[in-house]
Amino acid sequence: MSRTYDLVHRTTYTYPQEVTDSYGRTVMTPRDLPGQTCVTSHVELDPAPADTAVQHDYFGNRTTYYCVTEPHTRLVVTARSTIEVTRPQPDAASLPTVAWDETAASVQSGSEAAAMSPDALVALREMVLPSAHVTFVDEVRAWAEPSFAPGRPLAEVVVDLCHRIRHELTYRTGSTTVTTTQRQLLAQRTGVCQDFAHLMIAALRLHGVPARYVSGYLETRPPAGREKLRGADASHAWVSVWVPGAGWVDADPTNDQLVDDRYVVLGWGRDYHDVPPLRGVIFTEGSGSKLTVQVDLVPSGSPAFV
Repeated sequence: MSRTYDLVHRTTYTYPQEVTDSYGRTVMTPRDLPGQTCVTSHVELDPAPADTAVQHDYFGNRTTYYCVTEPHTRLVVTARSTIEVTRPQPDAASLPTVAWDETAASVQSGSEAAAMSPDALVALREMVLPSAHVTFVDEVRAWAEPSFAPGRPLAEVVVDLCHRIRHELTYRTGSTTVTTTQRQLLAQRTGVCQDFAHLMIAALRLHGVPARYVSGYLETRPPAGREKLRGADASHAWVSVWVPGAGWVDADPTNDQLVDDRYVVLGWGRDYHDVPPLRGVIFTEGSGSKLTVQVDLVPSGSPAFV
């Protein structure tokens, strides 16, 4: 089954004083993957950029560099894409029954090396290390411990972590920032998709299981009779876990499910720091700015939405 989506992601910055130059880099173009094809995509800027270039970063994510040299007090960055998704939702019960500790041992020993290229092995091992937003602290180890019984199949661990995050923590917009740590999250027990993804990644990596951070989108308008999913009004974040015999398996702890064709993958990295939709620097005499973001992912051909 194939689903085709139209995606619009618009970011607007408003500045109290004139900006003379703005330099930035976006990660706003969906990836081409097995089960996902980016049919068309382009990034628009207002004011128009003096220079722009499309590149791929270290993780293979497509990025767009721009510089705006026209003085402005408002900058609008809009990414428009059409994506075809054929990704079926995995059945957790049909995933390989390899144990989590067996997986960790094979990654540590390098026994996976025979089945993959050196670059793929490096990419795998990078995803068991701490990173800017994924920390190895005692609070995470204590919280995760009940999920990691010795010999437990890794697929069961993934499902259990998703379920526990969904039911033990509360989704609350605005309750955290990009700098919130796993220690703070577990203390306050409220957060958003980014926090939940970081927590699950930290729990897996602490136990030697490769896990990466995935940035993307959820279909904004659910089918009739289905509940709207959390995180569907903005960029979403979830987790991809290395399961030997199945490869990278994506799981969404915010909504307690494995990823299906309602999701569009934008990019991935070690954590949020590697794949923010937009980052940059401006030159101005003023300080502060106002940021607004509009995101919509709808079935292709739907009426104008953004």
